[in-house]
Amino acid sequence: MVQVPEYAIIVAGGSGTRMQHSLPKQFIEVAGKPILMHTIEQFYRYNPAVRLIVVLPQEQITTWRELCRKYTFKLFHMTVAGGATRFGSVKNGLGAVMGDGLVAVHDGVRPFVEVETIRAAYEAAAKFGSAVVAVSPKDSIRELTGEGSRAVPRANYKLVQTPQCFKASILRSAYEQPEQEHFTDDASVVESTGEKIKLVEGSYRNIKITTPEDLVLAEAFAAQDKM
Repeated sequence: MVQVPEYAIIVAGGSGTRMQHSLPKQFIEVAGKPILMHTIEQFYRYNPAVRLIVVLPQEQITTWRELCRKYTFKLFHMTVAGGATRFGSVKNGLGAVMGDGLVAVHDGVRPFVEVETIRAAYEAAAKFGSAVVAVSPKDSIRELTGEGSRAVPRANYKLVQTPQCFKASILRSAYEQPEQEHFTDDASVVESTGEKIKLVEGSYRNIKITTPEDLVLAEAFAAQDKM
């Protein structure tokens, strides 16, 4: 059986603003090394042959290379300069994807994505063309209306995570269109071309590290993983 090439575009375009930190959030250390290194390692654990494309702001690439030397981080990956927006960054990353295959797009600051989740996303994308990781909301949800707000059934909603995985041809075609305001993730970009989105069950551990509170949780997860 011929193995379909698997790519992972890891988008790491954050700053330290919401984190109230001088370092971009993907470079902040958790459990002894930068968050982005943990994220890359998870994809490598899933498949050592996965073709890793790390997308960073142009001005952060030198810093990243210095960090790789400092931490003796030797997992092979390609580094690509990002765009002005997430849409532009993913599009730049796609430029490094050669031919057919499966492409997962993942947030660089989601280092606790489980290998089983990554596998499920690739497998579903191979079968359905797309696979988007999501979890059910734990809290009650209210929808804002002109008159105020109203309760809506929680069971009708999902919280979207990454990876979001697609056949390369589908993702490439979607990113040929002009960027639009309602494109908040890859699923919304692909869906706008008429493609159906298949949801894959995610994990509540697959947090996006964005605020100082998330760092506390990240250290707790990392300590738990060492036990």
